[in-house]
Amino acid sequence: MIVCGDDALAERLAAELTTVYRERVTLVVPNAQRTGVAAGWARASVLLDRVQAVMNGGEGDLGAPHVVEATVLDEATLAEAGVREAAALALVHDDDETNIRAALAARRLNPRLRLVIRLYNRKLGQHLEELLDQAAALAVPGLDPQALDTSTTILSDADTAAPALAATAVAGTSKVVQADGLLLRAVERTPPGRGRRADPGLCTLALLSSTTNDPAGAEGSDASGQEGPMLLPDDGTVAAATGQGMVVLETVAHTGSATPPGRLAGRGVPLGSLFSRRLRWSLAVLVGCVLGLAVANGLLTDDRPLHAAYLTLLDLFAINDPALDKPTARQVLQLLAGLAGLLLLPVLLAAVLEALGTFRTASALRRPPRGLSGHVVLLGLGKVGTRVLARLRELEIPVVCVEEDPEARGIPLARRLRMPVVLGDVTQEGVLEAAKIHRAHALLSLTSNDTTNLEAALYARSVKPDLRVALRLYDDEFAAAVYRTLRAAHPRALTRSRSVSTLAAPAFAGAMMGRQILGAIPVERRVLLFAALDVAGHPQLEGRTIAESFRPGAWRVIALDTAAPGERLPDLAATPAHDGTDRPAGLVWELHPGYVLRPQDRVVLATTRQGLAELLGRQPQLRARPSDT
Repeated sequence: MIVCGDDALAERLAAELTTVYRERVTLVVPNAQRTGVAAGWARASVLLDRVQAVMNGGEGDLGAPHVVEATVLDEATLAEAGVREAAALALVHDDDETNIRAALAARRLNPRLRLVIRLYNRKLGQHLEELLDQAAALAVPGLDPQALDTSTTILSDADTAAPALAATAVAGTSKVVQADGLLLRAVERTPPGRGRRADPGLCTLALLSSTTNDPAGAEGSDASGQEGPMLLPDDGTVAAATGQGMVVLETVAHTGSATPPGRLAGRGVPLGSLFSRRLRWSLAVLVGCVLGLAVANGLLTDDRPLHAAYLTLLDLFAINDPALDKPTARQVLQLLAGLAGLLLLPVLLAAVLEALGTFRTASALRRPPRGLSGHVVLLGLGKVGTRVLARLRELEIPVVCVEEDPEARGIPLARRLRMPVVLGDVTQEGVLEAAKIHRAHALLSLTSNDTTNLEAALYARSVKPDLRVALRLYDDEFAAAVYRTLRAAHPRALTRSRSVSTLAAPAFAGAMMGRQILGAIPVERRVLLFAALDVAGHPQLEGRTIAESFRPGAWRVIALDTAAPGERLPDLAATPAHDGTDRPAGLVWELHPGYVLRPQDRVVLATTRQGLAELLGRQPQLRARPSDT
């Protein structure tokens, strides 16, 4: 595997490939002498030292990545890095043009190469993906690109981090896997009481060696002396393990309040924001006065109720004849009706002006509706914030956005989705209050400034101490320090500090392994992979029932893709494109144990590294330790 990059994403990607997938990695970094960036190579060296420290872990050398310094990422550099013999190449430079140039050169050098390219422009990425795959197919005539194990995957760090950030706001965890647009998370269940059984969720992924609060950070052994967790246990083992914690798979669901009521059907405009409270009370009082005058007019004149109301309205709008020869009571009622009409005119004018202003604002940016609660406050509508906003909208979670720049990238999306937006500097007093932070379910602070994110999180905690907070921080060490401090200061609240590169690296690594990889979830010191495989060509699956295909400790079928082969997503880990059509989800999670897998089926499996290597018919290039199955 070859990784070309110069930032934290390249470091994280190299570590992910080496520690999780046990692959040999070559890291291509810029040459600082030619670029004039004195700190470039020093930073890359520091990052590489971190990678080696993570990989070694005090338990034996796993092999450090081979480092190649390059002035320009051209064909000569790629050839020196070994692109002709490589299985996959990741181009994760922050410059789109550099990545595109290198991708075209790499495809010429090795048509069989699997390419993963970091690109923010989705439309350009789609065209580039089709072009490179077509070039690979034409380079080897007569062979299907899938038979070549060749694919081009265009990813954005903002796109890949968005599901994890959305899951953090909803469920408090970033240990998620996306399949066909559905978010799945690994959740630890504490041991149930005697005679009770824990909720198995969709399926039981592992039995923990010790009870902890974090399935990814636990270490130790259970009472029987078994080291590490038991991955993919069978039902009998799970039933017998009454005293052990377990990790189960479940879907991510929003637990906050639903979308606030009081909207105009089909328009999404809150009724309460058409007219102010004072204006509504003024109208109500005047209407009451008119009704009272109509009743009094009917009682004093013995007139029919309908005719008495009609005369009152004529008096109200000053178009009735003066009651000169009428009784005194009728004359007084006419004067009162005329006075009410004078008061009604400015109220009606104010109502018209407020309604026009409201609809003008509704066509631009909405304000947070009155009575909103249980929502997510999203700070920052840049690249990452825009993707997270779209993901939260897909999950039907109420969101209030806060952005300082009215020309920010995500403002048009918020306007189109009818999402409330508060324009202002989040560090200024009153901005978070306008977003109703005191009634929010969670805060996602995703601006590009670490200090702003931290200041917003601290202020939000002072307003609501138990608020769920997730903030984006670039530096991993700073993020860890902030996390520990906030957890110590607010032990009962949920705090998460996330780096976009840390969240995006697993998706890039999975794409380098092939489109069948949906993601990886750590369980203590082991790793579970999630993969989508076609049943055809796998004798361990083809012709077997769901129960017969299950191999404890190796793999387990957890979902079946029921979509027709021509309608399936080529990459289940990708977020489905919303083109206005309602494409039904093809994955079925509640599987009958007796269902027989057919060659045309595609399944989603939870598997260990060794189990996936056996299914794919290849062995890991680096020998895995027994504790890292």
